[in-house]
Amino acid sequence: MKPTRTIAALIVAAGRGSRAGDGVPKQYRPIGGKPLLAHALAVFAGHPAIATVRVVIDPADATLYAESIAAAPVLGPPVPGGATRQASVLAGLSALALDPPDIVLIHDAARPFVSAELIDRALAAMAEPGVLAAVPGTPVVDTIKTVDLAEQVTGTPARPQLRAIQTPQAFDFAALLQAHRNAAAQGDAAATDDAAVMERAGHAVRVFAGDTANVKLTYPLDFEAAERLMTRTIAMNDLRVGQGYDVHAFGPGDHVWLGGVRIAHDRGVLAHSDGDVVLHAVTDALLGAIADGDIGSHFPPSDPQWRGASSDQFLAHAGARVAARGGRIGNIDITIVCEAPRVGPHRDAMRARIAEILGLAAERVAIKATTSEQMGFTGRREGLAALAVASIRLPGE
Repeated sequence: MKPTRTIAALIVAAGRGSRAGDGVPKQYRPIGGKPLLAHALAVFAGHPAIATVRVVIDPADATLYAESIAAAPVLGPPVPGGATRQASVLAGLSALALDPPDIVLIHDAARPFVSAELIDRALAAMAEPGVLAAVPGTPVVDTIKTVDLAEQVTGTPARPQLRAIQTPQAFDFAALLQAHRNAAAQGDAAATDDAAVMERAGHAVRVFAGDTANVKLTYPLDFEAAERLMTRTIAMNDLRVGQGYDVHAFGPGDHVWLGGVRIAHDRGVLAHSDGDVVLHAVTDALLGAIADGDIGSHFPPSDPQWRGASSDQFLAHAGARVAARGGRIGNIDITIVCEAPRVGPHRDAMRARIAEILGLAAERVAIKATTSEQMGFTGRREGLAALAVASIRLPGE
């Protein structure tokens, strides 16, 4: 395995969910004010170890999918699924094989309460020597009986040896892809999860501690219970406030980026990325509110991949980090300090763009502009600055 492992997440959302009752497929039904799929997406997209997130969908659900990801960032286009879950996973793995990761996490969209901590445990299990497959499992508390076709009991397995298996399941990518390809070639489509595919290929599967809150929604009553749980979870009584500040000097150029909007100007800015002081300040405000470092720790200026990068991806990442903590953004208040360019004509466009990136209503984003009365570097027209304050709410005790 390479010293630095690349990790991808594959979320399976191609099923019809017929047991959940009539209506749209269950992965697109609203829970806690957002589509079911969006909850898991936010956690995986916001996890710092995961480089790529792909979702396998039924092509007939393309419109529902597009509406769902508006509330949660996602990397990579959706993958058309197959007739069975096993075929859908193989389709997703084949798409990832164009730029293969070292580790892949497979997660069912019907589990909205997945946590960053559970993902961490999956990756820790995969770091153990020789482990090619690791799955979360919880102890079984009920007595389990095996029965025959006549519903007669044929056995009672010992509970200490039983585990209820969940997702995300973690695998060595190459081993899982080959196991799925072999199963497809042999016409073996009976596996109910990806661990079973690996078992049938002769690989050992490691079980690590699951999470009892990581329930799978299958029946109508499951959705009612999940809505109650989500409502309690979203009783946001942990209020946080963060602040951010950024400044850039003017340099050669014919435009500046402010609040995700390109504004014509007789100067540009000197910056490693696109130099958008507004988005940088808001990014730091959000990261500060959850005590999660700053923009430089997440996107080091020494890293050449961020040279000239569009700052909207920095802000989207910060928003995903808040979402991964179960948080909601309350409001964002921004002050831009410069003599020029004029901010007023672009204020509403900036508010709309920031709201779009973060999945907010524009009324939650305020932008003000001021000069420094010709004092200091901004007063001398040497550069411009932005300050931002963000409030968020996290689930409390």
